Amino acid sequence: MAKHDNEQLYRRLIDEVFNQGRMEVADELVAPHAVEHQRGGMGDGIDGPKRTAAILRSAFPDFSLTIQDLVVDGDKVWARQRGGGTNLGSFFGHPPTGKTAYIEVFDVVRFEDGLMVEHWGVPDQLGMLAALGLVVLPGRPAPATV
Repeated sequence: MAKHDNEQLYRRLIDEVFNQGRMEVADELVAPHAVEHQRGGMGDGIDGPKRTAAILRSAFPDFSLTIQDLVVDGDKVWARQRGGGTNLGSFFGHPPTGKTAYIEVFDVVRFEDGLMVEHWGVPDQLGMLAALGLVVLPGRPAPATV
């Protein structure tokens, strides 16, 4: 069995599919039987990451993910990223705001034989909606007085 550089495979997925919008690259990096575990994920298989990237790039044409921390542990890649861009398209059913916003995204991806076979993701979706002014978060409570 060939040893694969899972870090480079993951970086390629982020850079080429999500940042550049080269959806065909997912065909090389994602297994047809890949499982999406992210709540609200866009489905299993090769088309899941393609749909996710297409939706994000439609809502944020300049969408980018910047890897801030990355750890490889066996067949898994763990990454903390900053993602976002300028909202020029519909997002979660809301009209474009024209605002630029970024959030934290945490991913865990498992690779097998050079292909992504599982993904767990935690994007700060509420934080993005708040940054775009689409929801108002409650203020912090006043400090208790003694």
